[in-house]
Amino acid sequence: MRVAIQGIKGSFHHIVAEQYFGKNIELLECLSFSEMPVLLQEKKADVLIMAIENSIAGAILPNYALIDDFQLTICGEYHLPIHHNLMALEGQNIEDIKEVYSHPMALLQCHKFFKDYPHIKLIEDKDTASVAKRIQENNLKGVGAIASKLAAKTYTLKILAPEIQTIKENATRFFILNNNKDKSSVSSNKASIKFITSNDTGSLAEVLSILAKHDLNLSKIQSMPVIDTPWKYAFFADFIFNSYADYFNAINEIKTKVETLKVLGEYNKGKR
Repeated sequence: MRVAIQGIKGSFHHIVAEQYFGKNIELLECLSFSEMPVLLQEKKADVLIMAIENSIAGAILPNYALIDDFQLTICGEYHLPIHHNLMALEGQNIEDIKEVYSHPMALLQCHKFFKDYPHIKLIEDKDTASVAKRIQENNLKGVGAIASKLAAKTYTLKILAPEIQTIKENATRFFILNNNKDKSSVSSNKASIKFITSNDTGSLAEVLSILAKHDLNLSKIQSMPVIDTPWKYAFFADFIFNSYADYFNAINEIKTKVETLKVLGEYNKGKR
């Protein structure tokens, strides 16, 4: 199994890859999300793992656009508790650290911790684990990283402060993606769709009422602008169902009420 992730070994995407597929995988490291769909197109990867939302920071909107633009299929999801740790080279203490680099999302999730350390400058970087790797390779003293315990272990760094995230119950939801065009899965209990409604009053409410009528539980809805039509919006929705027949009937009814509808994937709900 060739699994493409955003980031490198020791990243949270790496943790998800191993927990979802096991350790017997070929890991394909990407420094940006936009690199990943190309690997599927070129048949260099079998599957992608892509973060889609965080319980603190919210949705990652550009990734919805990537899924849509590249016609990716959602075939699974995974919820990972996020534990941020401050780490540096062995032999150092927190007072020795002058700069801390990490992904902007990690810095946002840990901002309160650093209020007690005004001498530390926070600097945005591309990836949590890549900072840890750079500290090790370049023997950078006075520099810290915010990353996972796996990153500290992988790059032999000392954890100066564990669990520094502001909100301890912090989790990220990841999509498992492939380019299988047959999205149907009668054994599934969750689906993701994209639809565009008319501008008529109550058009979105009509769609939501159809979901409720067929006993579908809406778990998330996200609006995004339609780029080539100013002030028009597409909606990405996730919902859970107990009966595939109810889901099937709801989709067919919604199709008659919207301008466009695309099923992005049918899959099994991930455990929180």
